[in-house]
Amino acid sequence: MKKEYDVLIVGSGAAGLYAALQFPEDVSVLVISKRELTLSNSSLAQGGVAAVLDKDHDNFKLHIADTLIAGKYKNNLEAIEVLVSEGPGDVMKLKEMGVAFDLDENGHLQMTLEAGHSRHRIVHHKDSTGRAIVEVLIEQVRTHPNIEICDNTMLYKLDRNDKGFYAGLLLPDGSSKIIAAHYCIMASGGIGRVYQYTTNSAIATGDGITLAFMLGARIKHLSRIQFHPTAFAAENDRERFLISEAVRGEGAVLLNCDGERFAFKYDERGELAPRDVVSNAIILESRAKGNEKFYLDITHKDPEFVKKRFPMIYEKCLEENIDITKQWIPVFPCQHYLMGGIDVDLFARTTVDRLYAAGECSHTGVHGANRLASNSLLEALVFSRRAANDITKRLKEENNTSFGTFAETEDLSGNTLPHGYRTEIRKLMQDCCFVIPAPELIPESLKRVKEILLDLTGGEYEVDHNFVEARSLATVACIVLEEVQKKYDAQ
Repeated sequence: MKKEYDVLIVGSGAAGLYAALQFPEDVSVLVISKRELTLSNSSLAQGGVAAVLDKDHDNFKLHIADTLIAGKYKNNLEAIEVLVSEGPGDVMKLKEMGVAFDLDENGHLQMTLEAGHSRHRIVHHKDSTGRAIVEVLIEQVRTHPNIEICDNTMLYKLDRNDKGFYAGLLLPDGSSKIIAAHYCIMASGGIGRVYQYTTNSAIATGDGITLAFMLGARIKHLSRIQFHPTAFAAENDRERFLISEAVRGEGAVLLNCDGERFAFKYDERGELAPRDVVSNAIILESRAKGNEKFYLDITHKDPEFVKKRFPMIYEKCLEENIDITKQWIPVFPCQHYLMGGIDVDLFARTTVDRLYAAGECSHTGVHGANRLASNSLLEALVFSRRAANDITKRLKEENNTSFGTFAETEDLSGNTLPHGYRTEIRKLMQDCCFVIPAPELIPESLKRVKEILLDLTGGEYEVDHNFVEARSLATVACIVLEEVQKKYDAQ
């Protein structure tokens, strides 16, 4: 690992990897991944990528309208226009790189329908699109000599001066190292692990958002959290696998504990209403019935079609002793996605000079109050490319000098972190800020999270993975709860 880089990219999901590939060969790039390269929310994305690729049957205006409707018209229209108009080009670049999107019998890209979309516009690789994309991007990144990759490496601090940033890294062998970079792209993912149950991978503890916040970057709408209506209702697992939107798009129906379809009671679009609407319907129905047993039923479809279209979901459910071609799939809402985050402009620039953010940790304004299905991978591609292009332009215009001499290690020893902080935070968030918040619980929960955060920031604890993630969870929980409290105070 070198001492200085032009660009530091934090995260190895679609946004981080795609950004790295945009830089010319004379720009030195370091990509760090908190865990193994393939562990990211991008890799878990099942449904696909939404893009207008068939202009005979679709158009930009329709995609924009669908995004606005899902987002309750709280979106940034300019950002949506950029996303929708530029996104198809990025999807085709992925295809050229070797992403094996599914094709129809005529060899054309196969496009499916998902909830909230008025047209079939989601390109996919079976039901593991994110993994297919990330694997190809990793292959591509490895061929570029200007890009260095460090996995199992955690960013524990980010300081800045007028030349750029000093980044403190926890390395795989347990040691620490400080490197310098003129620019930083934060592509660190979401905050799912702040809840007891989430579809997010283990990396999603809000580290990048926390470090940006500590630098003074504006964080916006962190309480806009999406709960996916159909996560597999596992008995014990904290990380729950998703039963993709596309399953309902292909005809699966939602059933309550009595085996009755109920979604149309709450919205005329039924099972194909946007995610927040369906999640709310399930919670309201569960209260009406006094029962949290819900199911997806796709048994009426041809078994061979189901196995071929959803091989990963089929296999994962089999592991839970559910054959989805013959049995109903137990489902329940679960934390899934973050619409808010580090506030950025149309070029992914944050309010801190030289700091950019892309992917789920960023707030572009594209999603508004609720993300339209399969817009997330598209957003990661479009705005990470824009970030990289903007940085490249700036690098050409300026003559960045060396950072000179600086300490490359520091003593991170300290007190042992008390056990249980993360578990306590997750329970507080699950109890008071799930699909339909419980406002009466928020003041006391916020008070307790603030106490935990105060202890973490003043307790002189040893800086290790556990400490960094606990600090991150306490920080993002505090921001979320403060936002929600303000909403209720204003009512």
